[in-house]
Amino acid sequence: MTTEFSHFVTRLHQFIEAGPRCARPEPPSAPIPCPSFNTLALELFKLQHAHNIPYRQLCEAKGLGPGAVEHWSQIPPVPAGSFKELEFTCLDARERTAVFHSSGTTGQQPSRHFHSPDSLKLYGRSLWQWFRHEVVPELPSSNPSSAGNTFSLLLLTPPPELVPHSSLGHMFETVRREMGAPQTSFVGMVAADKSWTVDFHAALTAMRDAVAAGLPVVMLGTAFGFVHMADWFAEQNLRLELPAGSRVMETGGYKGRSRVLSKPALHSLISRQLGVPRSQIVSEYGMSELSSQAYDRAADRDVGRCGLFQFPPWARARIVSPETGGEVSEGEPGLICIYDLANAFSVMAVQTEDLAVRRGNGFELLGRRAWAEPRGCSLVAAG
Repeated sequence: MTTEFSHFVTRLHQFIEAGPRCARPEPPSAPIPCPSFNTLALELFKLQHAHNIPYRQLCEAKGLGPGAVEHWSQIPPVPAGSFKELEFTCLDARERTAVFHSSGTTGQQPSRHFHSPDSLKLYGRSLWQWFRHEVVPELPSSNPSSAGNTFSLLLLTPPPELVPHSSLGHMFETVRREMGAPQTSFVGMVAADKSWTVDFHAALTAMRDAVAAGLPVVMLGTAFGFVHMADWFAEQNLRLELPAGSRVMETGGYKGRSRVLSKPALHSLISRQLGVPRSQIVSEYGMSELSSQAYDRAADRDVGRCGLFQFPPWARARIVSPETGGEVSEGEPGLICIYDLANAFSVMAVQTEDLAVRRGNGFELLGRRAWAEPRGCSLVAAG
């Protein structure tokens, strides 16, 4: 890592650690003023333009370089599909110790997001800070594992050693490590065709153990995993009432691996089978090409509609017109373009094929663009 990158990453870690405090202007008397998102974004654009050759070529084709960009919203984004063909990374081949692949349907060429120990440390800091803020705010910001024994952690995915190229697997392992919950179970399996399945009996045992111990359950999994488990519960004529304080985080689309449900229908099904209030069910939006995630505000969700997703202060989402590339007006649909400072060693600006409606500082997901390939983070609105 160059001296320039090292200096930037140190400041970014501080920015992330400060969390929501850095999302608003600091008073002049603040002992450690927070840099603005725009300041950090422009600094990172200069670094990525210099060290990421494919990205520099894309910028040159658009006639945009560091000297021509004055605001983060002008930084050229990379189409997410381009990660399939080109190595959008600032890391030398010798520095790459891990690579995350997109989780599209079988037979697709996956996207590749390369990582080093430094980038994984930054990735972990980003995901844990916002996960704790949005999903388990009861945990203290310092030494959260000291309070981890107040929860049972149930993960409906395979353990990371079985899915080493899954960013979701890495995310869940990071949550497990940071929470320090003594009762933790990965109950996902990898089938012969490489698809993910759930060991329903192991999941049921873990939940019953938590009920017996009176421990609230934090349950994380994919949308299709929850559908399969809820259907199995119904077949077995089972219904649980998980301890008060339990909550669920679901993510991703269906990719043909289960029947398709709208978000309200999925959350109602989970609530009915597990006894978790809908206000305690959170949706996550993320991509293998990113290092930060967005969550909806479940407690503020209107009955019968999806919540509004928000990224942390170190990431921004613009909803842009597919025709003009310009930002749409409030309440209008467009494609999600994400600017993620935690993607320091790749590219911060990623243009997705996911549709959303702009709602203030957040966005309401609609689904995938009609001709786009389905992938793990697509959300289907059909019910």
